[in-house]
Amino acid sequence: MGRSAVGRVLALARDQVDDLARRSPARMALLVFAAIVVVMTGLLSLPVATTTGTRAPFVDALFTAVSAVCVTGLTTVDTATYWSGFGQAVILVSIKVGGLGVMTLASILGLAVSRRIGLTQRMLTASETGTTGLGEVGSLVRAVVVASVLIELVLAAILVPRFLDLGESVPAALWHGFFMALSIFNNAGFVVLDGGLVPYVGDWWLGLVVVVGTFLGAVGFPVLLDLWRHRRRPGRITLHAKLTLSTFVALLVITLVALVLFEWRNPDTLGALPVADRLVATLVHSITPRSSGLATIDVGQMQQSTLFATDAMMFVGGGSASTAGGIKVTTFAVLVLAIVAEARGDRDIEAFGRRIPTETVRLAVAVAFLGATLVGLSTLVLLSVTDFTLDQVLFEVISAFATCGLSTGITPHLPDSARYVLAALMFAGRIGTITLAAALAIRSRRRVIRMPEERPVIG
Repeated sequence: MGRSAVGRVLALARDQVDDLARRSPARMALLVFAAIVVVMTGLLSLPVATTTGTRAPFVDALFTAVSAVCVTGLTTVDTATYWSGFGQAVILVSIKVGGLGVMTLASILGLAVSRRIGLTQRMLTASETGTTGLGEVGSLVRAVVVASVLIELVLAAILVPRFLDLGESVPAALWHGFFMALSIFNNAGFVVLDGGLVPYVGDWWLGLVVVVGTFLGAVGFPVLLDLWRHRRRPGRITLHAKLTLSTFVALLVITLVALVLFEWRNPDTLGALPVADRLVATLVHSITPRSSGLATIDVGQMQQSTLFATDAMMFVGGGSASTAGGIKVTTFAVLVLAIVAEARGDRDIEAFGRRIPTETVRLAVAVAFLGATLVGLSTLVLLSVTDFTLDQVLFEVISAFATCGLSTGITPHLPDSARYVLAALMFAGRIGTITLAAALAIRSRRRVIRMPEERPVIG
């Protein structure tokens, strides 16, 4: 096939994708994400992907692929011992693709093929990254790629010497350092260290990398870019960045206080550790519910009060257009501000000297309600097919929806039907709120004729 023929095929494919994107952006997101999951499932199904050289069961390959692409971290098999180097490399690529985001990846591919980003691609990426100016999407995509690679390289450069200092060989330290750097920044929750992170519960070096890397990945690229642009004039930071950072820090403090109150003296988690180890473990676990899912203590041994508090934090998740999941901290912030305004009798919802439009509040309600509905239905299904308790099932379901990856340890023991449910929930949790927001935003319209107003009784 000549170069001109290849060009025609690429042009035809691009036109078809552009047409689908124009008619149904949400459907395109579903198809692209599903295609990536299918490819990664096929690669993990190869015998070379396992350490034993045998083909992995389809449910395990699918579950791992979905978990990696959706940067969740829930696993049915041990990542460090079950998957071979090839299998772990497939997981790592899946994490990177999922972390960048489907819409951003589509724009990157379009930029590589045509050296430009079309209007439709700009609109799709804008819905993924939260950018309002279409002219900024091209620069934002480049900034996303450059920033993510630089941050991951810096994290790896910090981790590799630590693993060398712990006695690992140079190849092992390099592999563990780069894998964990990508897993931490993309909030993926996958660990390729024998025994997981529990043996490193008191390691301040590794613990601080987890905290900083999770924060950078979970606040969102628009926030990081906004902070960089206005680093000399912080007063010009956008409302989105201010809401994200303030809510993120507030939730971090609340989680920290809950861990100290409920787990500080629990002998099965923090209580048996030296004070210094307790501090670093508490700090790590105060930020992991944002979406990283990296645990240095046994989550299954936590108090029920701690599990419930963690459920709430995981459901909220991280920042919009970030590697984190959940309904997002800005959604939660808008809902809280709406409640406060209603309690005060204020006509407008305001924050940081800005008025939040009613359309944003309606969208936040829709996203939160969709998330709660998915969690509720999935919990009912899992309770009907398993013998686990409500607190265990609810924790696992919210972790899957919020693409967090924290687990009480029941996922490997779930029947295949329950695993398929969690896989579908991870998929829906990763792209569901994005596609819903995009679909509702596109369907926004102004009607010339409006119905008479009448208020029903509330409460």
